Amino acid sequence: QVQLAESGGGLVQAGDSLRLSCSFSGRTLSRYVMGWFRQAPGKEREFVAAVTWNGGSAYYADSVKGRFTISRDNAKNMVSLRMNSLKPEDTAVYYCAANNYYTDRRQNYDYWGQGTQVTVSS
Repeated sequence: QVQLAESGGGLVQAGDSLRLSCSFSGRTLSRYVMGWFRQAPGKEREFVAAVTWNGGSAYYADSVKGRFTISRDNAKNMVSLRMNSLKPEDTAVYYCAANNYYTDRRQNYDYWGQGTQVTVSS
């Protein structure tokens, strides 16, 4: 049974940093692309970042490029999202997701976590 569980969300001020973590288990997710998506109130879920199974390649949405860093540790079954210089527009529920190939389309991801709330105050 595949399970993804996010943690690390919270309330921060603009300019602060936050680190989200996602623990995964089941199947061979260590061979999957792991991604982060986010969904703000009233908006569609959007791609944030993804990392290939071995951490060799990382992909970012333009809105977070240079501020967010995705990484993974397959030995610990963990993927992380380091978020720096947070802005109020980063406020959203952040979801961890897994897929067996890279894509930025949420419809193609097979497995999802329950999400963790990130709120950035101005």
